[in-house]
Amino acid sequence: MNNLADIIDHTLLKPESTAADVQALIDEATELGVYAICISPSQLPVDAPMHVATVVGFPSGAVKPEIKAAEARQAVADGAEEVDMVINIALAREGRFDELQAEIQAVRDATSGAVLKVILETAALDDDTITAACHAAEAAGADFVKTSTGFHPAGGASVHAIELMHAAVGGRLGIKASGGIRTAADAQAMVDAGATRLGLSASAAILKELA
Repeated sequence: MNNLADIIDHTLLKPESTAADVQALIDEATELGVYAICISPSQLPVDAPMHVATVVGFPSGAVKPEIKAAEARQAVADGAEEVDMVINIALAREGRFDELQAEIQAVRDATSGAVLKVILETAALDDDTITAACHAAEAAGADFVKTSTGFHPAGGASVHAIELMHAAVGGRLGIKASGGIRTAADAQAMVDAGATRLGLSASAAILKELA
């Protein structure tokens, strides 16, 4: 695995994280040479030498599209270059894919120029729903689909989910694996299955394994 750091979003989304914790993340990310950091929107703006990502509708996704759009707009105004939005999982589980697409479109419209990643929470969805949600994200103009928040009790990323997402949109949208990736073997498996970005909090340990 070459240049793994080039596809890592080094992540700190614990709700108790302080400004000092975020600065430590930035310092570590700088040392590791990762692609981006991903932090909570309340921690923006930050002075960081790498790309800056944040989250909206996080972690439940169970807020109105207008709120997600407003949150995304504010995040971009505060310096976020990438926005990882959590879908309304109920819309996907109930097969309301037109509404899901409209929700994603609302955030897309609010993120002028920023990269938009759509968190599906794949561990809470069946295979057909994952595929349909990927298609809704693509139709709404998303740049990536993403597996997980890392906060859902159903679990995080899986190779099977990445394979489904790759079959649905691979080559047209990026695919981000996030949630529960703790070892170099985990990371390699996700990349082999089609992931083009990795959301990691264990970046340092994983890259040390590969050194």
